[in-house]
Amino acid sequence: MRTIKKIFFVFTAIFFAGLNVFAQKQITVAADGSGNFKSIQEAINSLPADAKEQRIIFIKNGTYNEKIFIDKDFITLKGEDPGITIVTIAQARDEWRCDNKDDYGTATLNLKGSDITLENLSFINSYGKDNTKEKTMICANDSGKTKTIRPYGHQMALRSFATTRLIVKNCIFRAYGGDTVSPWNTDNGMFYFKDCTMEGGVDFYCPRGWALADNCTFICHDKNAAIWHDGSKFEKSKTVLINCRFTGDDDFKLGRYHRDAQFYLLNCCFAENMADADIYLVPTSNTLLWGRRIYYYNCKKEGGDYAWYKNNLPAGFGINDFNVPWVYDYKWNPAPDKNVTAETGNEVAAVKNIIDSIAENMLLYQRSNGGWPKHFKAVAVNYKKTLTAEELKELQAGYAEGIDATIDNNATTKEIWYLAKAYKKTNDKRFLAAAERGIDYLLKAQYANGGWPQYYPDFSSYRSQVTYNDNAMVNVLNLLYDVVYKANDLEVINEAYAGKCADAIVKGVQCILKTQVKQNGKLTAWCAQYNAKTLEPEMARKFELVSLSGSESVGIVRFLMRIEKPSPAIVDAVKAAVDWFNKVKITGYKFVDVAAPNEKSGRDRVLQPADDGVLWARFYDINTNEPFFSGRDSERKKTIAEVENERRIGYAWYGQWPEKLLNTEYPQWLKKLNKN
Repeated sequence: MRTIKKIFFVFTAIFFAGLNVFAQKQITVAADGSGNFKSIQEAINSLPADAKEQRIIFIKNGTYNEKIFIDKDFITLKGEDPGITIVTIAQARDEWRCDNKDDYGTATLNLKGSDITLENLSFINSYGKDNTKEKTMICANDSGKTKTIRPYGHQMALRSFATTRLIVKNCIFRAYGGDTVSPWNTDNGMFYFKDCTMEGGVDFYCPRGWALADNCTFICHDKNAAIWHDGSKFEKSKTVLINCRFTGDDDFKLGRYHRDAQFYLLNCCFAENMADADIYLVPTSNTLLWGRRIYYYNCKKEGGDYAWYKNNLPAGFGINDFNVPWVYDYKWNPAPDKNVTAETGNEVAAVKNIIDSIAENMLLYQRSNGGWPKHFKAVAVNYKKTLTAEELKELQAGYAEGIDATIDNNATTKEIWYLAKAYKKTNDKRFLAAAERGIDYLLKAQYANGGWPQYYPDFSSYRSQVTYNDNAMVNVLNLLYDVVYKANDLEVINEAYAGKCADAIVKGVQCILKTQVKQNGKLTAWCAQYNAKTLEPEMARKFELVSLSGSESVGIVRFLMRIEKPSPAIVDAVKAAVDWFNKVKITGYKFVDVAAPNEKSGRDRVLQPADDGVLWARFYDINTNEPFFSGRDSERKKTIAEVENERRIGYAWYGQWPEKLLNTEYPQWLKKLNKN
């Protein structure tokens, strides 16, 4: 982003130098006051109405709680990042119409101007999220009659009137009812959506006139229909959707129409839970002039296809005939840099992949700060689970605060790795953007001393501690290392992150070296948690007392052995830890599960003699290296048998964690080290 900003501002300096703010083709809006205006509407109002060329309003990251009206032509609203450059209101359409004669004002973004461009922004109408019950209003615009306002009725994020030539790139539109995105102009409306996400209830993408959605994602929360079209004014009006993905609540239907319409779905993919229902006509008094015109080509569904979307392009129209100007009857080309949507000549490329429903769900769980929680409703997050409408609302309620974001239990790191892989598989830019926001979160969460807390920004209790427990900090360092060295699918991450990640790794290694425990001047291993300020060992949960760890120390050593050209201090740390592992290993025993009818759980775990057994304890005394155990009373026990059954079977007290490290990985590392 820094590189992009630099290029952008160099561009503006060359072309607009010496002009005052009102004569410039770009002005800046920033909620914090660092721009020309604090409000988007103020910036729009400042522009002359009679322009004949594009004016750019650059909007810095932030949440703008305002309703936008554009009744001027040639205006571009350009944000920094759609995930965090957000324009939001809460307005039901019926509520607005109680006191107003038409829809101009019902949406988050209201358009009457033409030649409008939107980039890198989110437009949200949160009425259905903020109002969960019906309410009644007395309508001044309807002779004082009472109207019932439903929480999931029509609520618009975008609504246009006589607008022609609307270009929308990399934007997010969310509402919690119908008609989220309503670009309406049957006479000459021409609308182009590229790399966008749209979410809502019934008919939530409902263009009138000519429209193209390219590489967009549609998320439906209503069983009646996701998409809709009105092409009743002209026979050639059409809505075209290419390389788009559809997902949503169980049994959502793809689409419907009430009057003459024309749909083309090319290279689209559908979630497994989509209903087995073709785009359908809703019976009304309207007379159809041109019959049913629903066309599909090369569409696929996760889990198996339905017969109704088999290839059926109209007679005389071949897939090679498709190009962007064709959508608009050759009256407009909103993508002049490529005459076709696909990248392979005049042919539409094959669907690259079916919807990745796990990645889609990861987007829902990501917090505004870029991190992910490990639990939802006190249960481990399950990305294969479809959330109910109520669960989704509850999940979204914690989005802005993000206090549950964590690196514990692989949270945040596993999502970043997965989303990077999903991006390579699907070419869905939302997945890459989410992964990069996750990396931003990790970089921001790092302490000045190089460590990472278990949670950020929640520093309550032991969540503030520098945490090696369950490999939390090591997972972060391994991920950042993959960014720097373009490994494990993270070569897709923007090159601008490499330097920042390298700096964070240097600080992280310094923290590791500082926290390696010494006994009588000799380096040993690491504890699971450390004080965030003093880096002194600390306890975490009641049964996790201060101790040297036979488990977490392995992950730390493995990370240190990844480092190319390790310093003498790193080499010493690795060798000392290996010596300690060999010193404290326990031979002649195995830790096994056994039946225990007398226990409430019905099972137990015990230490049993075994000639070939080799084990390490999870906890060792920080001074004597003696294994010890503890229950929820936080009292040290000499044997595992003294710990209550619930803890005996519910925690990894013994394991073989260092075995592969000692027998295979460390010798290989030494060999490589000696070669260098």
